[in-house]
Amino acid sequence: MKITIHRGQHQIGGSIIEISTNHTRLIFDVGINLNEETDIEMPYIEGLFSNGKKYDAVFISHYHSDHMGLLSHIKRGTPIYMGKTAFKIIEASSAYRNIPVNVSPTFYNDSTPITIGDMKIVPYRCDHSAYDSYMFLVEANGKKVLYTGDYRANGRQSFEALLEKLPEVDVLITEGTTLSRESNIKNIKEDLLEDIAIKELNRHSGPAFIMMSAMNIDRLKTAYNAAKATNRLFLEDLYTAGIASSIPEVNPANLENTRVFITDGNQKHYGKLNEYGRLKIGKYEISKQKYLMCVRQSMKSYLKKLNELQSFEDGILFYGMWKGYQEDKDMKSFLEFIQNLGVKIHTLHTSGHADTETVEKLIADVKPKVIMPVHTENEQWFDNYKNEINVVYQNNCIDL
Repeated sequence: MKITIHRGQHQIGGSIIEISTNHTRLIFDVGINLNEETDIEMPYIEGLFSNGKKYDAVFISHYHSDHMGLLSHIKRGTPIYMGKTAFKIIEASSAYRNIPVNVSPTFYNDSTPITIGDMKIVPYRCDHSAYDSYMFLVEANGKKVLYTGDYRANGRQSFEALLEKLPEVDVLITEGTTLSRESNIKNIKEDLLEDIAIKELNRHSGPAFIMMSAMNIDRLKTAYNAAKATNRLFLEDLYTAGIASSIPEVNPANLENTRVFITDGNQKHYGKLNEYGRLKIGKYEISKQKYLMCVRQSMKSYLKKLNELQSFEDGILFYGMWKGYQEDKDMKSFLEFIQNLGVKIHTLHTSGHADTETVEKLIADVKPKVIMPVHTENEQWFDNYKNEINVVYQNNCIDL
């Protein structure tokens, strides 16, 4: 068995990993580089995006673009595997933005083996800020390789239950995103964020807002639960509601205090809003309610109009994303705008990536003979294990 890291070493994101034998070639993730949404750098990998013998399959760990952003560029006819709910979320997001989804994947299931050629692949669902994320155990020729994708232990899924499923392996290909940041800082649990949100909502009498990724389903649950606990309507914009509708446990049709609103006069959006029936709500009715509203930086005009109907004094905005996004010019402008309306900003976020303790637990559990760090700018951290484990990051290719 051979492992080739085509991209993903010495950087965060852009992961493209090949695991192969003499008879079978598989790719795990096809990510774009971070901050590369428009001017995309296409790596040359013969048979994957260009001419040459096509790969036997491509497996996608989750729907973040730094892991699946090149999906539409894969050579036609290459089998693609991913989680069913993850694909539904991709479809919902793409439909709102009028972007066609030109792939028809095969769906895998948690802990259910898939055989392709002389290789066996077992997906294991893991916790991450992207819902329906997976690790992959790959077996061939008596060797076992675990590729983690992105994972953490501070969300709503049990990390301990995952560890009980995982066997000892020969090679561990693991992310180390947070190792590039302040070391030994333990991630805040998502459940604790919910408690914090409830306390803050009880302290503020004005309108409440939350800025988060609509695809972060754990954070969506946190926001909904906090709104319900404080007797506020939970207001989802059309984009957020479309994604939430893909998942029964957060589908607004299944939640008693959720309403859906639109922020523009787009006729297509009006038509879509009408599909929500009794759940739809306009800004005049919103202005008379206590609520927690999902907002994005593109909603300044809508919020100005809403502010004409009600005061935002003693309001609060929960900022539920990575703090680095606050350096973006448009984000800075939005946050200044909302503060000028009398709204306090409160950070309500935790990482979607494994902290130091979680990485250490995984290594201790699967007992690899070799570690290949990816998705990190601090691969040297793994040198802590070099006396007992072969740590490989100078080379992008190893044979087992």
